[in-house]
Amino acid sequence: MRDEQQIRHLLDQLNENVADDLETQDLDFKRWPDNARDAIKQMVSMAVCMTNGGGGTVVFGVADRVIGRENAVLGIPLDVDVNLLLKAVFDRTSPTITPRFEELSVPEGTGRLLLMHVNQGIPPYTDSAGHGTVRVGKDCRPLTGAMRREMLEVSGDSDFTATIVHEPFEKLLSASAMERLRQLASMEKASADLLGNSDAELLEALGLIRSGSLTVAGLLLAGNESAIRRHVPGAGWTWLLQRSETTYENREDGMNAIPVAISRLEDLIRPLNPLDTFERGFFHFEYRRWPELAIREALMNAFCHRDYRQAGPVIVRIHNERLSFENLGGFVGGVRPDNILRHAPATRNTLLVSALVTLRLINRANLGVKRMFKEFLAEGKSAPVISDAGNAVRTEFIGDGFSPIFRSFVAEESKQGHSLSLDELLVLNHLVHFAESETTTLASLCQKDDSFLRDLVSMEKRQYIERGGHGKGTYWILHHALRRRLESGVIDEARQRTDWNAARLQILSMLTRRRAAEEPGLTNREIRAVTHFDRYQVRRLMQQLHSEGLAATEGKGRAARWVAL
Repeated sequence: MRDEQQIRHLLDQLNENVADDLETQDLDFKRWPDNARDAIKQMVSMAVCMTNGGGGTVVFGVADRVIGRENAVLGIPLDVDVNLLLKAVFDRTSPTITPRFEELSVPEGTGRLLLMHVNQGIPPYTDSAGHGTVRVGKDCRPLTGAMRREMLEVSGDSDFTATIVHEPFEKLLSASAMERLRQLASMEKASADLLGNSDAELLEALGLIRSGSLTVAGLLLAGNESAIRRHVPGAGWTWLLQRSETTYENREDGMNAIPVAISRLEDLIRPLNPLDTFERGFFHFEYRRWPELAIREALMNAFCHRDYRQAGPVIVRIHNERLSFENLGGFVGGVRPDNILRHAPATRNTLLVSALVTLRLINRANLGVKRMFKEFLAEGKSAPVISDAGNAVRTEFIGDGFSPIFRSFVAEESKQGHSLSLDELLVLNHLVHFAESETTTLASLCQKDDSFLRDLVSMEKRQYIERGGHGKGTYWILHHALRRRLESGVIDEARQRTDWNAARLQILSMLTRRRAAEEPGLTNREIRAVTHFDRYQVRRLMQQLHSEGLAATEGKGRAARWVAL
């Protein structure tokens, strides 16, 4: 949810943006309807949408597609009674929603805006007629049957892995799976008292045996192959070493308990993931193309978050020095690729995940994904790419080069008592390769909001980065001392400056040709497409050309175009 200061900061941006551009997963702007009935209907609808989507803030009294603060901030009627609105939302939602309202005084319009804050609940929520929507990005989408099922999975009310397997559990277990499960848990320092129990006692302590019967979660962790094939036919895995996108030179398929499957897949990956060493000063580094800890985390994620009711294996493949992991089921609980580093953990397989947490094989606090990222970034490599592949989740590791200079820097900082955070690693790796970036770009990279500026200031104090420009034209670069420290081929400042100058000349040339041909100029969007710059880099480039008397704007708002002078 957004506080008053954050909303006021966003209102100041309306002179250059329409409110719709400022909306996010947890923020929406709405014009106040002309009559009270429509206003209450809209408020109830937005309360349901935002609560199902993880909570957030709705600002009433702002037109979302009008540029210019004076034109966009309309306000709400002065006679609106907040207490009546609170009662209306409470009475017309199921389960009931109790929002928090906050009034905001502004100089425009009626002088009064209304903020509605709603907390994340345990969805699904609907209005009293049974209609519901859910916040997805900037939209409120219909709460379909599939979405409702997903929400029930996340809440634990529809957990397939908690289903009882109606066979004597002694006939379902695999001695090798139980042994491997104990070995993995012991390596992660799970409770020795817990692991000292007999097989049946251990499974019962984990909640995997209920009323004398094994659950699907227990079968997935300790079952034999024939039992898994009978009861969970969608629990298989496939390994592919691909020669091209359509052909492979090696394939293996399995239907094993999770500990056995993960161990076998690690064995298949290891020969293709050679160990190298590097010495620099007092440091001796051993590294692989893909860090082994990251591989373990990716495999655990694929097996524990997949949808076991769907037929289709976990697929692990290597192609063109890329290692990928794919599992059916898609994201749940509002988790998306662009918020996975910050979102609260969510799972469809509650019992399975609970057992793995107790065995210390995964972390309930969503640290596994962050560990994967840190393993790659600390070696100066590209971060993993996690994507939504329709009804599946894909995690991809790129096998790009190890940077001994950057790895030494990380180690030296740690030796001096400062272990670099994930945010610091993300920012520094980005600036190593792209020279400079805006606050908003770096915040998006780290999946944070505008408050990320405080983190950048902290990095500035540590002399990791420094700022250039001022006001809305502020940008960030590596601190000059750190740049010199890493300059052995990692950072190619000359190339990056050349890219900026090349873009400048290219845009000037295009504007000049268009003027000569009496064609319209270029919009900011067209300039972004040509230069591959973000909107803030384009703004700074064009302001530079304008200050030099080389370009100017014609038109207003989204119709504005840059033309040559």
